[in-house]
Amino acid sequence: MKDHWPYYLANTPVAPNHDLIVADKFTGQPAAHVALADPAAIDAGISACVEALERLASMAPYQRQDILNHCVKRFTERFDELAMSLCIEAGKPIKDSRGEVSRLIDTFRIAAEESVRMHGEVMNLEISARARGYRGMWKRVPIGPCSFISPFNFPLNLAAHKVAPALAVGCPFVLKPASRTPLGALIIGEILAETDLPPGAFSILPCSRDGAELFTTDDRLKLLSFTGSPDVGWALKAKAGKKKVVLELGGNAACIVDAGIDLDDAVERIVFGAFYQSGQSCIGVQRILVHESIYIEFRDRLVTATEKLVAGDPKAEDTFIGPMISEQEAIRLHDWIDLAVQAGGKLLCGGKRDGAMLEATLLEDVPEDQLLCTQEAFGPAAVLSRFNDFDRALEQVNDSRFGLQAGVFTNDINRAHKAWDTLDVGGVIIGDVPSWRVDNMPYGGVKDSGLGREGVRFTMEDMTEIRCMVVRSKLSS
Repeated sequence: MKDHWPYYLANTPVAPNHDLIVADKFTGQPAAHVALADPAAIDAGISACVEALERLASMAPYQRQDILNHCVKRFTERFDELAMSLCIEAGKPIKDSRGEVSRLIDTFRIAAEESVRMHGEVMNLEISARARGYRGMWKRVPIGPCSFISPFNFPLNLAAHKVAPALAVGCPFVLKPASRTPLGALIIGEILAETDLPPGAFSILPCSRDGAELFTTDDRLKLLSFTGSPDVGWALKAKAGKKKVVLELGGNAACIVDAGIDLDDAVERIVFGAFYQSGQSCIGVQRILVHESIYIEFRDRLVTATEKLVAGDPKAEDTFIGPMISEQEAIRLHDWIDLAVQAGGKLLCGGKRDGAMLEATLLEDVPEDQLLCTQEAFGPAAVLSRFNDFDRALEQVNDSRFGLQAGVFTNDINRAHKAWDTLDVGGVIIGDVPSWRVDNMPYGGVKDSGLGREGVRFTMEDMTEIRCMVVRSKLSS
C-alpha cells in the first residue's frame, strides 16, 4: 500500500501536504499519510461542481453507464488491494473486507444498469372539460451539485451508495470520507480520474470536521447526503438551509426469536449479525428477544457459539473479531457493559477489553433503561431478554428512539405480516437478522435513524427532480 496519498480536487490528484495520518487499526502504527483539504480547497471543489453540472448532465445515459462499467472493471482488477487497504485502515477482518469490496462492485454494477432506465411518464390531463386538448409528460433531471459525507465503518460501500447513483443521474459531487478511513474513497477517486468525466465532476476531500462546514452550509450544493451518528446528522440538517437532506443514521436493532424456529440457523445468523466487523454496524443485532419456551436452550447455544469466535489480527483468515475503530470507542462500550452489570444485568460471556480489542459480549436481564438497551452500542455487545406474547415483543422493539431495521425469526406467516405492519422501522427482515442488506433494496430508517432511503434506484430518485411539460393542442371546432 502506498505511503502517501493525494486528495482529488476537480478530478485531479493534489497533494499540498500529507497532514492526515491514517493508522493501522490493529497495530496502532501509521499506515499512510494523506493530503488534508482546507476550506479553500473545499470551496474550489464546490465551484468546480457548479461548472461541471451542465456538461455532466448532458452526457448521454450510455456514456455515464460506460464510466460506471469502467469502475466495475477496475474495482474487480484491484480487488485484493481494496480489501487489504480496508482491512488496515478500518481494522475490518479480511473476510469482511472482501465482502465489502464485493458490495462496492455490486453497487456500481447496479448503478450502471439503472443509469439507462431513468424514465418519465405521459399523463392524461383531460380530467375535466377545462383541460380538454392538454397533454402532460414528465421526466427526471439531475438535482445539481451534491455533497456527500461518508462514515468509517463501511468506507467503500457507503461512499459507493452516494457516488454511483450521482454518476448514474449526472450530478457532480464533493465527497468527504471519514478521516479515520479515507483510503478506499481515494482509490475510487483514482479510478474515476481514469474516465472521461468532465473536469470538476468530482472532488474527494478528506478534511477535519471543523473544516467541513461548507459541505453542509454552501447554498450552491443542492443535496446533502450524510451517513453517521444521529447527533451529528440532525445537527447538519438544521444548518443545511434549503438543500435536500438525506440522513442514514444509527440504530439499536432488535431481533425477535419466536418459538418453533430452527435454533441452529437462528444462532448462526444472530452470532453473525451481532458480531461481524466487531459489531460496528448501524444494523448490527443489539437487542435479542427470545420466546420463553426456547429461551434457555437458545441462550446456551448462542453463548457457546459466541465464545468460539476468533479475535485478533484482522489480516488473519480465521479472525472474526478485530479491533474497534479506536481505543476510545472500546473504552466507551466497555463502560456501558460495566454499567449494565452494576444495574443488575448478568454477563454471559465476554466483557474484557485490551486496547481497542473488546471481546464479543452477551448479557441478559439488563434493565431496559440502560445505555446498552436505549442507545446504539456500535460494537460487539448484545442483550438478551424473554417474551411470552408476540404482540408485546413487537411493542418492545418499537420502544426505541431508533427505527432502522428489525429481524424476526418466525414460521407463522400471520406473525410475519403483523411484524411488517406494526414495526416502526425502515425494513423488516423475516427469517434473518436486521443486519442483512442487499444493495438494490430501499434502505433507511425512521425516527432518529434517519430520513430518506438509499439503495441505488431510490438514491437516484432523491438526486433528481421531476420536470413537467404541458402541451396544448388546438382542437378543430
